[in-house]
Amino acid sequence: MRFVAGSGHSGEKMTTTSARGGGKPKKHFVDFSSRRREAFAVVEEEDLSSIEDAPLGRDALNVAMAWAVIGIFAIIFFAILHYMALILIPVTLAVVVGLILGLVADKLGRAGVPRFGIAVILSTLVFLVLFLIANALAEPVATLMREGPTFVERSYDRLMPFLERQHWLNISPATFQTGTMSMDKLLENSTNILGVVTASLTPAIIQGMIFFAALLLFLYGRLRLRRTLIMAFPNRRQRLITIRVLNSIDEVLGYYFATASVMYFCLGIVMTVIAWMCGLSMPVLWGMFAFLSSFIPFLGITLMTISVAIAGIITHDAIFLALLPAFLFFTVHLAMENLIFPAVMGRQWEINPFVVFLAILFWTWMWGAVGAMLALPLSLILMTVLAELFPERKATPNLPG
Repeated sequence: MRFVAGSGHSGEKMTTTSARGGGKPKKHFVDFSSRRREAFAVVEEEDLSSIEDAPLGRDALNVAMAWAVIGIFAIIFFAILHYMALILIPVTLAVVVGLILGLVADKLGRAGVPRFGIAVILSTLVFLVLFLIANALAEPVATLMREGPTFVERSYDRLMPFLERQHWLNISPATFQTGTMSMDKLLENSTNILGVVTASLTPAIIQGMIFFAALLLFLYGRLRLRRTLIMAFPNRRQRLITIRVLNSIDEVLGYYFATASVMYFCLGIVMTVIAWMCGLSMPVLWGMFAFLSSFIPFLGITLMTISVAIAGIITHDAIFLALLPAFLFFTVHLAMENLIFPAVMGRQWEINPFVVFLAILFWTWMWGAVGAMLALPLSLILMTVLAELFPERKATPNLPG
């Protein structure tokens, strides 16, 4: 018997030739490749099992170090955001407002308006809207501040009989005569609040000036900044992805806030009518508060409903008439958010409500009331970027109002 190497790769096949009794030799082919693959599979299974059974070593330490570096960077980043809030709040607000106005700026640009003219026109419109809101709120707020002590005493006289009937609260007239809940303390605290508001007036003016300057410059250099951001990437595919992300951000912010502004303006009108029909004082102020608070999901509707209920209790003796304005406002807002708004917006942009709630809590803690208003647009921007960068993982988010 003799062995002859076949034409396969490095002995994968071998031919055996045998002749018995002078007969014609018979050839038998032996395939070693399948046996080699089986042997490799057994070795790989043994290696994997040994890796799984092995204790945590350098690889686990490297992963922990990477996450530790990311955590340290995040802590430093958010600390800088908090420390530079005086500058970053108006600048971030200006960028968000500029992105919301992006679609309008594009339409004006296609109509032949120069970039500086677009920046001046849109900045002036924003200033006029804020001025009209402040002017509408100025007289009611001034009246409220001037008659603050009288308002507190009148509220005490109206609320005390209602609170006494709620035995589980354990509240009596003596509760408001001594301690931190006494009338003197409440008046003193109201005076302190006015002092805090007055002390915050100067930083608010500075932030307002920074906001309008940043908005004007952002609208003027928006296209150039967009082009610079696109050309910062080296290859064509990355540039196309950047263009798609920027277009999606402009579309999401512009369409959402344009629709929300119209609908919340109608809600403000409805709230004004409800306040007037139910006998609440300053119905225009209630309508303005309803319009502004609706841009803060969850927290806005909660605070507005509680405020209207308290005002109703102060105004009316009967509990039904007292809670009627709050019930009507909550019902209208609920129908708008769950029926009308989804029907208009559709389901193409959705955000997990729990994510929005956490974002509101976080940005309120970071930047106060302005942070609460920025939580939704910042969440929209982040979710839009993630959806465009990872389209295979795109989820459908339900936008809360």
